[in-house]
Amino acid sequence: MATRKKKKSWKEMPPVARVGTVMAAVVQLSLLVAAQRDISRRPAEQIRGNKAIWRMVTLLNFVGPASYFAFGRKNLPATGK
Repeated sequence: MATRKKKKSWKEMPPVARVGTVMAAVVQLSLLVAAQRDISRRPAEQIRGNKAIWRMVTLLNFVGPASYFAFGRKNLPATGK
């Protein structure tokens, strides 16, 4: 029978693992906030699909916001200045 590893508590984690966990959380939350803010400010005509669906998709860890930024926004025509 295989032995199961006990999950380490926060206090048992090495400092490097703690820093990495916090950094990953900060990046994830930053992407989520940026995606939600963009969805709020962007007109519906500039978004592929339904805004409500994209809001839900962005709640999926890193994958959701990355998908929104890669596939959810329509390309805007370049303005010549």
